Amino acid sequence: MSVVAYQDLIQGPLRSFMELSKQIGGDVLAQANLVLAAFQAQVRYLELTACQPKPPKAQDIQYLTPTSEQISAIQQYRESHRTSPFFNHLSAISESIPALGWVAVSPAPAPYVKEMNDAGQFYTNRVLKEWKEKDKKHVEWCRAWVHVLSELQAYVREYHTTGLVWAGKGSAVAPPPPPPGAMPPPPPALPDTDFANMAIDDRSALFAEINQGEGITNTLRKVTADMQTHKNPSLRQAPAPAPVRGGAGVAGGVHKPLPQPGAGALPDKPPVFMRDGKKWLIEYQKGNPDLVVENADMNNVVYMYRCRESALTVRGKVNGVVLDSCTKCAVVFDNLVSSIEFVNCQSVQMQVGRMLRL
Repeated sequence: MSVVAYQDLIQGPLRSFMELSKQIGGDVLAQANLVLAAFQAQVRYLELTACQPKPPKAQDIQYLTPTSEQISAIQQYRESHRTSPFFNHLSAISESIPALGWVAVSPAPAPYVKEMNDAGQFYTNRVLKEWKEKDKKHVEWCRAWVHVLSELQAYVREYHTTGLVWAGKGSAVAPPPPPPGAMPPPPPALPDTDFANMAIDDRSALFAEINQGEGITNTLRKVTADMQTHKNPSLRQAPAPAPVRGGAGVAGGVHKPLPQPGAGALPDKPPVFMRDGKKWLIEYQKGNPDLVVENADMNNVVYMYRCRESALTVRGKVNGVVLDSCTKCAVVFDNLVSSIEFVNCQSVQMQVGRMLRL
């Protein structure tokens, strides 16, 4: 029954999204085809869960690999098309497609889907702002994608309320709906992760962690009722707990790193400092306090992406500055025509030399 409902989601909301993607074409359609492949991979996985008990972890990871590979392809497409005129479209999908990782979340996967949907709406709002007066198809496209994930959330809430349901006596969780107060704590336990404060890029690492193998269970521990905000309202008033630092800590507040070297950490890619038309790209800089943008024009935008422990000075007057997924960074600028934005950043600072329009 749950597989049929998932197929209805593909034939209904997702099909409408695909039709709008075809009308826009280009990079939007290319990435949308990868999205369709990801949903098709997941429905094949659900067909397995509907006809067999939960297999050993190694076998389950093998079953999940096709979906994981499609998610990675979607995100890589965005990274390799950063100069695309549809970059915000690509980002909206890339940031929210980890919603398909709900199969690895328990005991409440539906809220996780919603959180991924909300993450993508940061970029769909940008698309709406840019295109609402130019082409209404882009407005419809945004609404269609948000609707796909909303329907996915509703599906998960109805058929997999407390986690992915397997057939037979070996299922990992009780079938929904759970009787209040009667259901034993469902194994496996929820990972010790603060989803509310997790950076978006770390959310997208969900399937990458699945592919680590059986060692991933070393970082799991039980989440008790007093640690859950919906059961302990006092937690909502308290400040967010500081992330525990480890030798290979993960950006974005993941509590514990996996034992594998570099698992979930920011990718150690070559640093980038270049001018691409009207955009200055400063990416993957680490421990560099002497970054300077000079000879910029008023219509230029400075984009700083996934930098750590670095400082940027922007001399002259530019249109705007964006810091995206940066940690422990600072930016100093003389004059801005438009605005400065901080997206998914931690411990960042700014200093205005002359003028910032409010």
